[in-house]
Amino acid sequence: MNHFASHKGELYAEGVPLADIASRYGTPAYVYSKKALSEHFLAYEQALSGHSHLVCYAVKANSNLAVLKLLADLGAGFDIVSAGELKRVLTVGGSADKTVFSGVGKRADEIEYALKAGIHCFNVESKGELEQIQRIARNLNTTAAISLRINPDVDALTHPYISTGLKENKFGIDIDTAFTVYQQAAALPNVKIIGIDCHIGSQLTEIEPFLDALDRALALVGKLTEIGINVEHLDLGGGLGVRYRDETPPPIKDYIAAVLEKLQERNLTLIVEPGRSITANAGILLTRVEYIKNNGDKNFVVVDAAMNDMIRPTLYDAWLNIEPVHSEANQLEEVCDIVGPVCETGDFLGKDRRLAVKQGDLLCVHSAGAYGFTMSSNYNTRPRAAEIMVDETTIHLVRERETIDSLMRGEHTLPETP
Repeated sequence: MNHFASHKGELYAEGVPLADIASRYGTPAYVYSKKALSEHFLAYEQALSGHSHLVCYAVKANSNLAVLKLLADLGAGFDIVSAGELKRVLTVGGSADKTVFSGVGKRADEIEYALKAGIHCFNVESKGELEQIQRIARNLNTTAAISLRINPDVDALTHPYISTGLKENKFGIDIDTAFTVYQQAAALPNVKIIGIDCHIGSQLTEIEPFLDALDRALALVGKLTEIGINVEHLDLGGGLGVRYRDETPPPIKDYIAAVLEKLQERNLTLIVEPGRSITANAGILLTRVEYIKNNGDKNFVVVDAAMNDMIRPTLYDAWLNIEPVHSEANQLEEVCDIVGPVCETGDFLGKDRRLAVKQGDLLCVHSAGAYGFTMSSNYNTRPRAAEIMVDETTIHLVRERETIDSLMRGEHTLPETP
């Protein structure tokens, strides 16, 4: 269901006109639908019902506390990649024992923090990390539960910057050496092997790469079983794509059904780590047109949102649907680029779009709920946007807009020279 739909020419977030949100909180602003977030998460839970599982939401996609609290209340586990993300999870009452810690560069202090919190598992990405975890667990007189993140050398058929399962990528342990590393882990006194992990990339729109990676992971599980190393869970990571323009990703239930078919007669808990597929289409970016300009060859719609607010079009050449919040019949459309005020030629939200807009109009950038605010910055000393959650007809401010003064807090000039 589309929770950002038009009624009589006006775009709404659930039951609230987007124009009302802009009037009350200003622009640019991120707006999320509580109902959409809930439905997208529960689609995984429903598809996995009847099989031992854990749905660990990938916090990096959208780490707003209100989003995390909503998902925690629905029973979500969490996939984190930093101590900061773990702190966010714990702050909203998320369960540490339903949290997996991924990432190639876990610092010693982060490992210690996670062990003391009692996380479910470390997804180990190198032999050096494994040794570091052993040292810290020994010093704390505890045992660290781990899985190895294997790199299966599978092409995810996605953008190269979000592909993670090839040998040329920095992630995971080469599948050809993982067997040996598992044996080394089994000999460590403060490490307990509980799983195997595999994440091949993001925005996958076909099931086959998932199943290819799964087959390679299961083959390794079989080899481990033969030597007495038994794993309790298989973590297939995240990566299921969403529709931005004309993509046709499989429904969640079809993806899960295909995976579970391969797990028949295997006593393995399935862990999945969805992020984008839960939040992307549960959020939009609201922005206002500041100026309309023409350089003779090109029309530009200059808006108050910029690449610091939404970097995906610049970084990934991502296409996001952009439409006016208020549409009128018989308005003349023109081909234009939607650009921001940041001093970079790469500062754009969309190129060659047909829009009928004028100065002061509001625009809605769709599919902005994942990797929008979390990747935003203060480039050009621009305060980051407000975040709003809509619950039917109720509006909640879930993150205040930053101020310029807040950006300079913590900075210091050099002392005056006597």
